[in-house]
Amino acid sequence: MSAADTAEYRIAHLRDRLASEDIAELGIRIEQRGTGVMLYGTVASADCRAEILRIAQEELAGLPLREDLVVVCADAPDHPEELS
Repeated sequence: MSAADTAEYRIAHLRDRLASEDIAELGIRIEQRGTGVMLYGTVASADCRAEILRIAQEELAGLPLREDLVVVCADAPDHPEELS
């Protein structure tokens, strides 16, 4: 099995873990870029982001990992919207 095949297998396993564990995250994109892996998307909280990164680091240990995970602010507005 080549290094590329191994990386693809590990990425697939990461996707399975993110979908099946308590985090149940399906909206994160995971792509192989050269010898590394890129995670990107939006998450609901900083805790969710931290858990995704922890799982990714476990599954992809030894592979260069880059991420662009944005935490979405779902707080209620603190002032009314002004329409003109």
